[in-house]
Amino acid sequence: MSAWETVIGLEVHCQLATRSKLFSGAATAFGAEPNTQACAIDLALPGVLPVLNREAVAMAIKFGLAVGAQIAPRSVFARKNYFYPDLPKGYQISQYELPIVALGHLDITLPDGTGKRIGITRAHLEEDAGKSLHEDFHGLTGIDLNRAGTPLVEIVSEPELSSAAEAVAYLKKLHALVRYLEISDANMQEGSFRCDANVSVRRVGDSKLGTRAEIKNINSFRFVERAIEVEVERQIELLESGGQVVQETRLYDAERNQTRAMRSKEEANDYRYFPDPDLLPIEVSEAWVEHLRAQLPELPQARQARFVSQYGLSDYDAGLLTAERELADYFEASLTSGAEPKLAANWINGELAAALNRDDLPITASPVSPAALGGLLGRIVDQTISGKIAKDVFAAMWQGEGEADAIIQARGLKQITDTGAIEAAVEQVLSANPDQVEQLKAGKDKVLGFLVGQVMKATGGKANPAQVNALLRSKVGV
Repeated sequence: MSAWETVIGLEVHCQLATRSKLFSGAATAFGAEPNTQACAIDLALPGVLPVLNREAVAMAIKFGLAVGAQIAPRSVFARKNYFYPDLPKGYQISQYELPIVALGHLDITLPDGTGKRIGITRAHLEEDAGKSLHEDFHGLTGIDLNRAGTPLVEIVSEPELSSAAEAVAYLKKLHALVRYLEISDANMQEGSFRCDANVSVRRVGDSKLGTRAEIKNINSFRFVERAIEVEVERQIELLESGGQVVQETRLYDAERNQTRAMRSKEEANDYRYFPDPDLLPIEVSEAWVEHLRAQLPELPQARQARFVSQYGLSDYDAGLLTAERELADYFEASLTSGAEPKLAANWINGELAAALNRDDLPITASPVSPAALGGLLGRIVDQTISGKIAKDVFAAMWQGEGEADAIIQARGLKQITDTGAIEAAVEQVLSANPDQVEQLKAGKDKVLGFLVGQVMKATGGKANPAQVNALLRSKVGV
């Protein structure tokens, strides 16, 4: 057992899915040519004034409601002053003392199946900075201000996460939530969902927090896990060798799997926060909050519980299916074609998930539609084909060969249910395997599986497995 315990708090920067920026009408679309989506306000030209994007405020409130937080009736924007080349104003407009969302929580499921509630300290609105470009500039730095002014909600957790695995569970839950709410695409590769991890260690039993290091801008679940693990190892080794952890900002180098120092960590005082004189306080009426509450969709936790109660699924299956809104939608759409819930869950979490992973596709790009999958599963239920043959049909559907019925017809895959034909195959197999028959008679039930397999092989996988099983038992007398 380790003599050290880990304390982690996460700050997640989530880009809000507005079409224009937080304080200007410039577009937020990803992938545009550098500096083509930055207007005079984003460039901080003299004489311009910011105008708040109401939709961004609404999205932040929806998030707060979804995590059971307090929505501030009055919140204030502040100027966070620091110099950086991609921040032309010399300050970032953020929220400090009066954030719009405070004191929420998120319930996560840990790898061992237990639950844990993680506090959310605050979620505040702020604008993103631009981006420094180093490639193709031969020792110089290019500046792209397309991201300058992009609306973010920064979600700050309490330091209540105790391991890298817990941090990843929290992030995945948060990632799914903002996508359910449709307030962010949360595309991690495009920087729409990235996190800073504040990591410290302390002796088991100590109440005082250790000195933390902040690992900046981690943009994948795998990197978050690895970055925290190596940082925890670094701090423990440092402390056990008599050294001290320095409060600083660190960068995770994925190629070397190590963190390294970027700069000393600034305190809030270093930013010289003060209320932005160009922006009025945000006043949120109770009526508007209730209007937005009425627009909230069914959230992941509630949907998981409904899948258990309505469809009789296990918590595990329901949890997998509701991890993404699009996956849960796919499951329910497949049921409208007559698929049985448990069978559909098994296929979506099994065969379909494996195919998506293999081809690196999201569920929205599945070549097999939910209606088509439902049609295939219906042919298993009505015993037109066996489950084994269904996998071959699914593979053909995945390759674009058409619907299940057409493939079954074209390939002659219809299941053999004629008792006489199956009986003939059973007798042939029993005659060819006398030793296994004697073992089965002697009580070795596992041999039955072998004999069933031989009959299925003899019939090209088209015999009804239940009939094969029953006939074998009857013939052998077990």
